[in-house]
Amino acid sequence: MDVFFAVADPTRRAILEHLRNQGPLSISALAEPLPMSRQAVTKHLGVLEKAGLIQGHARGRERVHRLSSEPLREVDEWLAPYSAQWDERLDRLKDYLEGEDHDGSDR
Repeated sequence: MDVFFAVADPTRRAILEHLRNQGPLSISALAEPLPMSRQAVTKHLGVLEKAGLIQGHARGRERVHRLSSEPLREVDEWLAPYSAQWDERLDRLKDYLEGEDHDGSDR
């Protein structure tokens, strides 16, 4: 499963965020803050697991999931050039607004 497809969905990103902030969680704990059924959450977990973004294991009668963030490196590497461009643009805007490049003189 493609990592980009997996993180394209806001619900799946919310699940990843919960796991990042709170550590391993059961399906019930992951479903609690989401406005959907446990079955729907289970489908999202399946997509995340196929993409390698989470790992699930049985703990007693529950299934617990934990974040496996290594596949996100692919997303980070893809986004890096765009991030650098935005940083550069924001720096130029800051300089302009502070008057450094505005008309050749400081305000």
